[in-house]
Amino acid sequence: MPRDQDVILWFEQLGIDDVGRVGGKNASLGEMLQAFRGTGVCVPDGFATTAEAYRRFLDEAGLTGKIHDVLSQHKNGQQTLQETGKRIREMIRSADLPAWFKDAVSTAYRELGERIGRADPDVAVRSSATAEDLPNASFAGQQESYLNIVGEESLLEAIRNCIASLYTDRAIAYRQERGFAHEAVALSVGVQMMVRSDKAGAGIMFTLDTETGFRNLVLVDATWGLGESIVKGAVVPDAYRVFKPLLEDGKLTPIIHKNLGSKQTTMVYAPDGSGTQTLDTPADRRGSYVLQDSEVLQLAKWACKIEEHYGRPMDIEWAKDGDSSELFIVQARPETVEATRAAGTLKRFQLNDQGQTLCSGQSVGSGIAAGKAYVIHELEASDRFEDGGILVTDRTDPDWVPLMRRAGAIVTDQGGRTSHAAIVSRELGVAAIVGCGDATTTIADAREITVSCAEGDTGQVYDGQLAFTEEDIDLTNVPDTRTRVMMNMASPEAAFRWWSLPVDGIGLARMEFIINNTIKVHPLALTRYDQLEDDKVKRQIDELTAGHDDRTEFFVDRLARGIATIAASRYPDPVIVRLSDFKTNEYANLIGGQQFEPDEENPMIGWRGASRYASEGYRDGFALECLAFKKAREQIGLTNIIAMVPFCRTPEEGASVLEEMAKHGLVRGKEGFKVYVMAEVPSNIVLADQFAELFDGFSIGSNDLTQLTLGIDRDSRILAPLFNDRHEAVRRQIRRLIEVAHEHDRPVGLCGQAPSDHPDFAAFLVEAGIDSISVNPDSVLAARRVVAQAESSREACLDN
Repeated sequence: MPRDQDVILWFEQLGIDDVGRVGGKNASLGEMLQAFRGTGVCVPDGFATTAEAYRRFLDEAGLTGKIHDVLSQHKNGQQTLQETGKRIREMIRSADLPAWFKDAVSTAYRELGERIGRADPDVAVRSSATAEDLPNASFAGQQESYLNIVGEESLLEAIRNCIASLYTDRAIAYRQERGFAHEAVALSVGVQMMVRSDKAGAGIMFTLDTETGFRNLVLVDATWGLGESIVKGAVVPDAYRVFKPLLEDGKLTPIIHKNLGSKQTTMVYAPDGSGTQTLDTPADRRGSYVLQDSEVLQLAKWACKIEEHYGRPMDIEWAKDGDSSELFIVQARPETVEATRAAGTLKRFQLNDQGQTLCSGQSVGSGIAAGKAYVIHELEASDRFEDGGILVTDRTDPDWVPLMRRAGAIVTDQGGRTSHAAIVSRELGVAAIVGCGDATTTIADAREITVSCAEGDTGQVYDGQLAFTEEDIDLTNVPDTRTRVMMNMASPEAAFRWWSLPVDGIGLARMEFIINNTIKVHPLALTRYDQLEDDKVKRQIDELTAGHDDRTEFFVDRLARGIATIAASRYPDPVIVRLSDFKTNEYANLIGGQQFEPDEENPMIGWRGASRYASEGYRDGFALECLAFKKAREQIGLTNIIAMVPFCRTPEEGASVLEEMAKHGLVRGKEGFKVYVMAEVPSNIVLADQFAELFDGFSIGSNDLTQLTLGIDRDSRILAPLFNDRHEAVRRQIRRLIEVAHEHDRPVGLCGQAPSDHPDFAAFLVEAGIDSISVNPDSVLAARRVVAQAESSREACLDN
């Protein structure tokens, strides 16, 4: 009879080096229980059966040889995978567990009850294969787990079922494909105190951005009930992004992204103890966040401690106990996709055509794929699927992996970025869009479609096969430059996709893009909601602002987090955010905007930029912009944000804007807060000395400066051949601005493509002493090389 310690090991006895004894999952739980005891990170107590006990059980039951024979028959083509798996599982389930095994498990179960103060405690019973969760073997869900198991007999039955699940069809196929010898893999079973998350909530965390590999984020997903519904893709969970570098400052709340998920269903334990059941989530819970901000930050801090301990990015499961309201970490494993991706290159996809959008959801990865859609609801109907086709389904689970491997892209109705479909798609390297809601009904079977994940967090499914390009961008051997090369960024969704580009910050982030694409509502329609005349507009606003106590708080929160997301992608480098620069016709297109915007014959030189901010017609809307700025800097903590005032015609107008900002707590110079001004009106250059007294820097808007210097409407197709932002008249304006600004110790930058497209213009800017240029992301490397060449040529001229 084996010794007890050969059968059972408590988590507190285990460490990460014990994978061979108890599998990756149980070794990790033991490692965490030991490492974080007394640190505040809560890990439920429990024990594990050993790999040695598993092998002894099979030997004593006479199953080792029989299993080998059945597997040989499958390998020789004598029986199907399904027949093989079924036979082996039935053999294991029908075998009696040895008395020594039963006694050891029962004794440990009773001791666990004593430890946590519960007789017949309810426990989670989880499979942990000895080759599971290793860096080269990361597919989750190969074996089974059983939750809310109560009583010794039920526990023993669950353990036997876990052992049998080592031979699920998907597990057999996975080991064959990865080259693992079946006999070299053993099964340990973890028995862990049950966290009653069915009464509260649960979820998943990653300690990096799973789409881009950006390391300074913790991603937290949350749903009501059991977290299994997230993994299965049955719900769209609440989603948070927490910025790591600011987590330890107790005065800050560095949650840069916060999205309310629909959480359509809730998985709970069945009252009769027969397993789990899925219920419709009540409306009040669907409209409420599962976690308080303080709980999100607590989980994120724990995630960082776990990552620091293991020395690598981690994939972590958490649960909240409904009885005690305590949070627990119930599992942690290495993240193996983005964390191990080769550095030095950046893959870029570009959609070159436009098409009709059929549906949209959350993008997974940044790829694009085109092909025939196969709408498949059940695996039994997968025989007609052709390799390279687009798999369209409600959701996936581990049984779908063989089919997913054959797909060119994957589209699902359900799920979030931590669902099974999303996780496996990343590992397979295929584009996926999850949580579309209506993909299986809006996409016709056999229809030619294009799946695009290259446009930010929202993925689009387009009708037809659209043209696209794929490019590998080499990030090695990029020249250094004295002139700062910065990047233009409009979308928070795209910010992290370019985090690895070698830039010195963001020279232009357009606030109006965030308002237009994320908020969608005219700010005055929120501040003057009671004045709205259109009931349809009110209904739209009510729907968008659901879950917010105050409608204006919706605007401030969304805008603040959008700004903070862009700033976080380059922290601590400067990020210059331009205050809203909609024209009146563009403002009118926002929800509720028609009522508050005048008709102008030439909006391009009309009521825009600085002229709006202190005016009675927009003052309370501008107040919301200021409050969002203040929240992003002071509450979230992104102090690298610099404000920039656009289209400021006179110093008097500039002074009134600064005064208006100060009313809302944005005081230039306070706690390092800087305010730049766009140099795009000739008066900015003529009176540069006066503007330099008001503002901390200049950014040249070459399009408007060219328009107003040459008297050319930049939107006119007739005059397009005359529009030249490198004209000598424009160059003299730029040179004069740089001279005066430097006399007042003010930096000057330029936002535009001309320096990267025209080496002669880059050489002019370098010779004139420009401090920075800011270009679109796909032009950064070209701009660096052009600027480096210009600097080298200038040095050569000076030497001669």
